[in-house]
Amino acid sequence: MGNIIKTVFGYVLEFFYNFTNNYGLALILFSLAVKIILFPASAKSKKSMMKTSRLQPRVKELELAYGEDKTGYQQAVQALYKEEGVSMFGGCIWSLLPLLIIIPLYRVIQEPLTYVRHLDADIVAQLKEVYATMEGIALDKVGYYWQFVVASNIEKYGAGIADGVESLKLSLFGIDLGMTPSWKVWTMTTWSAFGAALLPILSGALNYLSMFVSTKMNSTVISNEKGEHDKAAAKSANDNNKTMTMMMPLMSVFFGFMFPAGISIYWVSQSAFGILQDIILTSHYRKVYDAEDEVRREKAAFYAAEEAEKERIRAAKRAANPDGINANSKKKQQLREKQEREAAAKEYEIKRRMELGLPIETDEEEEFPGGESGRPYARGRNYSPDHYGKR
Repeated sequence: MGNIIKTVFGYVLEFFYNFTNNYGLALILFSLAVKIILFPASAKSKKSMMKTSRLQPRVKELELAYGEDKTGYQQAVQALYKEEGVSMFGGCIWSLLPLLIIIPLYRVIQEPLTYVRHLDADIVAQLKEVYATMEGIALDKVGYYWQFVVASNIEKYGAGIADGVESLKLSLFGIDLGMTPSWKVWTMTTWSAFGAALLPILSGALNYLSMFVSTKMNSTVISNEKGEHDKAAAKSANDNNKTMTMMMPLMSVFFGFMFPAGISIYWVSQSAFGILQDIILTSHYRKVYDAEDEVRREKAAFYAAEEAEKERIRAAKRAANPDGINANSKKKQQLREKQEREAAAKEYEIKRRMELGLPIETDEEEEFPGGESGRPYARGRNYSPDHYGKR
């Protein structure tokens, strides 16, 4: 399977080389073709990562709710992801697919004689021996990227072996893409060497920019249940990705000084096209998620208005009945029972007085229990109007 993929990639790269007549431009177009081929996988990966980012506020709430119960927290998060149709490893799985393609792709770029010029294995082996002999290198000490050197000087190393095969034009903007960059800038005397050293740095810078843009764009769709952008959760997500954002570009720079400059051209192109791809995919999915957020905001506004109306009604009821007594309340029932008892006692007292021939208390007497209308607040059975010597 791997050989089939490498052979197909080789013919595609050869097509672009014949079209541009330059290996560097062919690598750039080839990088674009790879991005287009992997676009569906990249779209799925982007969608999964953005949807996972959107759930961060709810995941944070679960973390606070479960506290030290890590098992319960993990189960709750899995249930949340299942409910929302998000795979915990969905973004990683789709991100691994490009890596599986990159491995044979590097072999294609690394071995232009085999995959671009389609030379037989025997001829390639003979060219390796000639290269080692002419350069004074032991055959087992020949590096991985000797084919770049031979492919760019096939007339020199392939005389009598690969007659009729043209050398590949490995120069782009005056930089020899077959040479391995050196970080010892002070030893450089040509633009080709200096330019080759700049390529890994440019590759790392664009790689960082690509990851930075991707992370920032993912965080723009993080919203709470009300459909409002959650700045705290977005900041937390960005902080969590800082390590990866720095590590990958540094690795790109490190390996850029270990591989021929042509590899860096491919990485630079991938990062540049990756930024453009992120902008396109984020713009697409943000429309989808903005529509979801609009629905959330409408629901939140509806529930807020409904709750406000309920509170208005409760406030009106409290104002109309500050004691909190209603027809069916316990207080109302107790008051009604008390009034009934008092009415029964009063009726019994009147009936008893009538049977005994005693005077019946009038409303005035009840109103003035002291017995004198001029002293309405006087109380007690022993009250006497002559107590102070005057009536």
